[in-house]
Amino acid sequence: MPHRTFAQVAKRRLTGKEGRERVREVRALLDELPDYKNGPYADLRKWLLSEIEESRVRSSAVHRDSIAVRREGAAQIALVGPPNVGKSSLLQALSEIQIKTGDYPFTTLRPVPALTRVGGVLVQLVEIPGLIEGANDDRGGGRALLGVLRSADAIVYCVRASADPGELRPVRAEVELAGIQKPGFLAATRADEATPETIQRLAAAFPDLEVVAVSVIDEASLDAFRDAAWRLTGLIRVRLRSNGETQPEPIALEPGATVTEVADWVHHDLAMRFIGARVWGPSARFDGQRVGRDHSVQDGDTVEILQ
Repeated sequence: MPHRTFAQVAKRRLTGKEGRERVREVRALLDELPDYKNGPYADLRKWLLSEIEESRVRSSAVHRDSIAVRREGAAQIALVGPPNVGKSSLLQALSEIQIKTGDYPFTTLRPVPALTRVGGVLVQLVEIPGLIEGANDDRGGGRALLGVLRSADAIVYCVRASADPGELRPVRAEVELAGIQKPGFLAATRADEATPETIQRLAAAFPDLEVVAVSVIDEASLDAFRDAAWRLTGLIRVRLRSNGETQPEPIALEPGATVTEVADWVHHDLAMRFIGARVWGPSARFDGQRVGRDHSVQDGDTVEILQ
């Protein structure tokens, strides 16, 4: 496997793993790495060995200002906003989780994770309790909540569609003050209670954010939310084909992923021995095109690994 491909595969396999699980994965990668004393493979070995030590240091450290949210799915997206903007209702509508909801502030006191399926891929949404001004000074337990945001892949800012845009500005200010920079969009919640003019007012107030109007009683708006959330991940979806049958659920990969990385997702040993693949979809010149190990796949492709 080319050293650049191995590095990409290694980073993907380590994503979301900590503690003993991360150390076990690093050791497995070291076993697969060619035993060169110099050159890029030697540099990769040095990096992996350093990851073992860093993982041990992180595991032994005590973080007073942190809340652990176990990562699941292809990506983790945080829902953040002022109190009582409908984040819990939105999360419940997008998933099968049951959450206590109420028309008063601070109904949710700790981050709540839930999985939603987007185009066949599971994505984790995490509701963050209402952030208030002074979060960086730990008002309302803000430091721990900002810590959850820092580890997320993306952020969805939530505010009522009919609200004054000023309600969201303290939240964005606290996120900016914490030095957190993530891709994001603005979810205008309870859109069924608002007018097009109020949505436009939000868009004008936050021109750097895409505004997605969403209502828990409008399935089309929930689908639009899911689509926007998927775009935030920056990932691509690829389906696997075997014995003439295509798997209904795709796998999620980083843009630029090759057929080798698709094979590695199936099994590490397969990635070492397969001879090529057949591809249907955007990256193929024609359906069923025979391609090599380094062929880059695209969103919407279907791949059959050849052994």
